[in-house]
Order: sequence, then structure tokens, then C-alpha cells
Amino acid sequence: MSVKTALPVGHEAIRDKGLIKAHKYLILRRLSQTFFLSLFLLGPWFGICWVKGNLSGSLTLNVLPLTDPFILLQGMVAGHWPEMTAIIGAVIVAAVYALIGGRVYCSWVCPINAVTDTAAWAHRRLDLPKGWQPKRETRFYVLGMVLVVSMLTGAIVWEVVNPISMLHRGLIFGVGFAWTFVVAVFLFDLFVSRRGWCSHICPVGAFYGLLGRKSLLRVSAEKRAACDDCMDCFAVCPEMQVITPALRGKDEDTALILSSDCTNCGRCIDVCSVDVFHFTHRFDETPAPGRARAKPKTHKKIGEAA
Repeated sequence: MSVKTALPVGHEAIRDKGLIKAHKYLILRRLSQTFFLSLFLLGPWFGICWVKGNLSGSLTLNVLPLTDPFILLQGMVAGHWPEMTAIIGAVIVAAVYALIGGRVYCSWVCPINAVTDTAAWAHRRLDLPKGWQPKRETRFYVLGMVLVVSMLTGAIVWEVVNPISMLHRGLIFGVGFAWTFVVAVFLFDLFVSRRGWCSHICPVGAFYGLLGRKSLLRVSAEKRAACDDCMDCFAVCPEMQVITPALRGKDEDTALILSSDCTNCGRCIDVCSVDVFHFTHRFDETPAPGRARAKPKTHKKIGEAA
């Protein structure tokens, strides 16, 4: 492993690309998250009702309905048949995320991402232990449990504790109980389980991951041969297990990160000083030579001539 791993995360990228380029996709994601959240707050805060509702369901300019398909699914298993506008809205949202990448929602739209990213940054700065790490399939169990409980109770149960909705309510109504859920997510990721909420628990991320399994937008480690083992991409990736097959693959292995767990956040692109990664599409077949491997050392037998 390279001695460069002792440097602060992103140090070389900042040095070689500059502060802005080394945080380009992080900045764009924060702007994107702020934009979508602001659309819903224009009405309650300023009386400008371009978009009515929230990320669970909305109506834009009194024309375009958008519905979270996960919310719609919960309602249907709970026995509540939705109106046609809700169905149309869910189909639109599902089609978009199935096309560009389901978990793009997690990194580019969901406002809780800023909370968990801040917790991950603080976790690194405080050099805290990794903590309890649930199995990654735990979020799928939670997803299944949410649907089963919705079916048994006849209620959309996730909205009772959904920190995304709680954050929205907190920003509208001010200090209140809703903030408890948001703070709990931050403290959970900081002290209990590093990257625990988004990577292991949240059923919304699990649902959108399933939705975008065959999506077009992908990250490629096309220049993996240039990798210098700084490990910064692994340090910033919320789903670090998705990097290894592409980055460590052989010449004949694809350099595309095809796992549906990838959130397409672009942080691996930001922090890589040698530009190993870039955005592309799932049909990209550009040759990507694997990294040169050191020849194994041979040990001479006792008595063998030098």
C-alpha cells in the first residue's frame, strides 16, 4: 500500500487540480440538493407556489405530478388505491431514476445526504473507530419490513419516521420534535456506525437501488492502470465495496462500476489526483488496461547457487 495513504484525504487532488475541481461534484450535489429542497420551501416561506408538496409527492406549476414510487407502493400494499395523478407521477419518477441511476436520488436529491456526509467527515476528522457495521442487506430487510407493516396496519408507515420528511417539516415549522429524527441520523453515523444510515439501514436507498439496476449513468475506472494506491476514493465513497471490481480488475474485466449500490456521487472522481475515474454510460467498452502487478518474489533454496 502506498505511503500516500498517510496524507489527508483529497490532499493530492487539491494540490494537482485546485480546491474547486477537487470538490466539483460535491459542490454540484450540494447545489442540486439545495435547489430541490428550495422548490418545496418557496411556498411555505415566500408564498411562491411553483411546486406544491414535498419529495413524497408534489405538483409542479399545477401541471406536472411527481410521486415517490416507494410511497405509492406502500399505499398500495396498505390497501389504498391511488388517484391517477399519483400513478402518473410515480411512473414519471420511476422512469427517470431507472434510466439515469436509482441511487442518484440518494446523492443528488435527498437532503439527508448532506447530514450523513457531514457525519462521515466529522468521523474521519475525529479519527473515531469504525463502529458497528450491520450487513449491507439489512436495508433490504428494512424495506421488506416496511411493506409488510404497511400491509398489516393499512398505513404508510415509513412516513411516520422518515427523516427526509422530518427535515422538510422542521424547516417549515422551526424547532420541534421533527428535528429529533434528523439529529438521530447524524449521531448514529458519527458515533454508532460509520456510513451506517445510507449504506446499511435506509429502505429508500434500497428501493432506488433496485429501481436503477440497469440504469445508463455509470462511473468508469478507465485509467485504473494509473492508480497510485492513495486509497482516497475508498475513504470518501459511501459504498466503497463497489470500487474494487472495477479498479482492481484485469485487462479483460470491465472498468465500469455496475453495482446498483453506487450512488453516482462523483466523489471518487473529485479526490483522484491521477484522474482514474470519470462518468460514462453502461455500454462504454473503451479498453481499460489493468494495473501492472508486481512480480512475486522467489526465494532460493538453501544451498542453491547465488
